[in-house]
Amino acid sequence: MDAETPTAEPRVPAAAKGGPRPEKKVEITDPKAIRALAHAARLEVISELFSTQVSRTATELAAQTGLTPSAMSYHLRVLQKWGIVVPAATAGDARERRWKAAGTDFSINSGGGVASPEFAVLDLELHAFRRRVDAYARTRDERRRRGEPADSSSVVLASNLLYLTPAQRAELTEKLFALLRDYELEDPGHVPGGAQRMATMWSMIPDDRGTA
Repeated sequence: MDAETPTAEPRVPAAAKGGPRPEKKVEITDPKAIRALAHAARLEVISELFSTQVSRTATELAAQTGLTPSAMSYHLRVLQKWGIVVPAATAGDARERRWKAAGTDFSINSGGGVASPEFAVLDLELHAFRRRVDAYARTRDERRRRGEPADSSSVVLASNLLYLTPAQRAELTEKLFALLRDYELEDPGHVPGGAQRMATMWSMIPDDRGTA
């Protein structure tokens, strides 16, 4: 999450290391488009396509989100309407359309209006992360039942309370995304041997609960 504006701005970083290469940022500012994103499956599609920079079919995305291929095709057409995804070139079996991200980066910016719809988007992002946690917990328990070792060290959770000026918030955000870019794939089509797909989430939001 990119918190450079007064309200948190969901952002998906580009799926390549921070070398010199063309970048294309897809920024959504239309309130109607932001409201259209307030759907768990659509957000998972955005995260998948923008983070991996690999094209997928509706069937592949449906399997990941638990929807039917026809329902996923509908959601993809909605995302295409708002310029978030675009049709991709087919390879091999061309019977089903492939889809790809319309750019390398994605962000939502409503200008910090009152009751902005991106808060609904944030809630869905948190819910999606909870589903990933539950899925990993089930997989770990199944491995333990089979007598296989479960690597608990792969889970990291950290929470901090900081006092930051606006300039420091912007600096911290930029440093964090620069660090993440160093670990992103140079070639989205080639995953190194032994690499495990990991879900990361970072958030910064004012703590308005008052002082202790």
